[in-house]
Amino acid sequence: MSAHDHTLHPDFQRLERIDRWARRMDRAYRIPLTPIRFGWDAVFGLVPGIGDTLALAPALWIVKEAHDMGAPKVLLGQMGANLATDWVVGLIPLVGDIFDIGYRANTRNAALLRRWLESRHAAPGSGPARTVDIAA
Repeated sequence: MSAHDHTLHPDFQRLERIDRWARRMDRAYRIPLTPIRFGWDAVFGLVPGIGDTLALAPALWIVKEAHDMGAPKVLLGQMGANLATDWVVGLIPLVGDIFDIGYRANTRNAALLRRWLESRHAAPGSGPARTVDIAA
């Protein structure tokens, strides 16, 4: 399957929706005059206690989508660990808010899913799937 064919496969169409949500949650906005980007996860995190828990809903949806696409338990475990780290550290006032901006659990999970899907849908003999920069 060529790279172009990936865009036609339903899994990659789902992945595009996941990427859009990850962007909204992790890096939708830029602080003017800086390279610092943040998203709704960091905004929700400003509300003590409940904000980080609210941000879990879209993050859990991403993991559910990965599960529905047949992602292996190891991958789902990695994704869950990213969410747990983001949630637990996010509960710490101020430190958690800064951490939310840099950690980007949703982007990490979308990148993990992309790598797995690309290797799953790679044509036999085409070599390893390309890697994705999770900090993008």
